[in-house]
Amino acid sequence: MEAQRNLDAEIEALLNVEKQIRLAGDVAGTKKAVTDILQLCFEAKAWKTLNDQIILLSKRRGQLKQAVTAMVQQAMQYIDQTPDIETKIELIKTLNSVSAGKIYVEIERARLIKRLAKIKEEQGLIAEAADLMQEIAVETFGAMAKTEKIAFILEQVRLCLDRQDYVRAQILSRKISPRVFDADSSKEKKKPKEGDSIVEEAPADIPSLPELKRIYYELMIRYHSHNDDYLEICRSYKSIYEIASVREDPAQWIPVLRKICWHLVLSPHDPMQSSLLNSTLEDKNLSEIPNFRLLLKQLVTMEVIQWVGLWNMFKDEFENEKNMLGGSLGGKAAEDLRQRIIEHNILVVSKYYSRITLKRLAELLCLSVQEAEKHLSDMVVSKSLVAKIDRPMGVVCFQTAKDSNDILNSWSMNLEKLLDLVEKSCHQIHKETMVHKAALKV
Repeated sequence: MEAQRNLDAEIEALLNVEKQIRLAGDVAGTKKAVTDILQLCFEAKAWKTLNDQIILLSKRRGQLKQAVTAMVQQAMQYIDQTPDIETKIELIKTLNSVSAGKIYVEIERARLIKRLAKIKEEQGLIAEAADLMQEIAVETFGAMAKTEKIAFILEQVRLCLDRQDYVRAQILSRKISPRVFDADSSKEKKKPKEGDSIVEEAPADIPSLPELKRIYYELMIRYHSHNDDYLEICRSYKSIYEIASVREDPAQWIPVLRKICWHLVLSPHDPMQSSLLNSTLEDKNLSEIPNFRLLLKQLVTMEVIQWVGLWNMFKDEFENEKNMLGGSLGGKAAEDLRQRIIEHNILVVSKYYSRITLKRLAELLCLSVQEAEKHLSDMVVSKSLVAKIDRPMGVVCFQTAKDSNDILNSWSMNLEKLLDLVEKSCHQIHKETMVHKAALKV
């Protein structure tokens, strides 16, 4: 009780000193006075008094911005030294209310919110933690370091994915441009010009840019896995594969390259998939995993693939993926793999045949006639293929119906070629005649 009285007396004396200095406009003196008051409360372990004094000092008439900033920064150092979790939360909430709406302590507020969200997450309140994090729009903070901004947004995305709010996760992820990870950090930083806001250094616990790149693409893989968007998952793994630290360590890049190969095979056929497939085949590291090189080679080669033989060859590799980086390929992956092989086979058949009976097509695909027709129809609907089925005759026609203008253009081109050949032939005959005439004169 006596100690409390002494503390109150000391605080009262300092408050009077602080008032005089503040009204005199002495910035350094005011900062020292407010930090001394907080230090007294901290040393006495009077946490309730500390919270009260923070609020009181921030609301004093004509309080200087520099004093409020110094006070918030000083109090943030005491958070980890609180005796229990309730006191910690109370102190964070007090500092949060003091810094709310003040642009000069926006970075401190963002860090406080991040700490509070972490506590809520540890308590199992994921939704509450995600809502807290979404209050802060760090992309507008000019003084915050780039890496800290990215780390904060990634934390927002992660919490949204944890609560299965995929729409908001996608919106938040778009705040980060993938180009930012390719910036050359080795270049010397430009000195700020006069009038520019000074960018603060990122705290020590913020990951480096390559680490943030990996975290970003791992979160993108989680997001795209929800929609089974295999091509986007493959592109995300490709970006992880290109990180320098990953490429230097075979223990890291082999599992990533395996995932790239699997997701390429699982992706529907389109120009982007074809381009990625060819660029991956040119990768020299693929020789370290010959089975996957063979798998991709089969997809590039325009030959019918026997599903049973392929599945028997790669079943063990497919099952092993659940023990690798990134876990299993998903519940639908085996079914989707079979679907992709059937689509590949239909495309191969369309290249070699202009007309084929449904019965023969089903034999080549090792399917029933009904299944072959269904898969063919699905590909036509998705515009992967141009085909027409004559169901009464049981014939599939892969030729595209030509427009009358196209037919006329092809005829005119053929005529031009024919006339060119006739002209060349006449020229050659004339040349030979002239040579013979000259020979006879001699």
